[in-house]
Amino acid sequence: MATAQDRLQMLAQAYAIAWSSHDPDAVAGFFAEGGEISINRGEAHKGRAAIAEMARGFYADFPDLEVRCDLMRRAGDHAIFVWTLEGHHAQTGNRVITGGWEEWELTDDYKIARSLKWFDAADYQRQIDGD
Repeated sequence: MATAQDRLQMLAQAYAIAWSSHDPDAVAGFFAEGGEISINRGEAHKGRAAIAEMARGFYADFPDLEVRCDLMRRAGDHAIFVWTLEGHHAQTGNRVITGGWEEWELTDDYKIARSLKWFDAADYQRQIDGD
């Protein structure tokens, strides 16, 4: 039987694969019905439809987007998903590689109730601009 850490590791790998699949509904499916995600303290995207729309925006910006799971840690119903994003920006063609993490609050059935996503926005923009 899988331990809680094993289940969480499988969740993290599947989440990264979902992001790399370019299927916004697959990404949104990892969230609880009323789940939410906010990026760098921005306004939260609440509910699966809003989360799918947010993912759709990343796919428009990066048609070849890939996300890798670098590290996963848990403490009770909280977890940290450390990731690397890589892709070419649709308008500039510049390659972007950036890392960050998501702080997850999980439900009992391992759905994401709340995610706080963090990355270096200035470095991300610098890479898009090609500076």
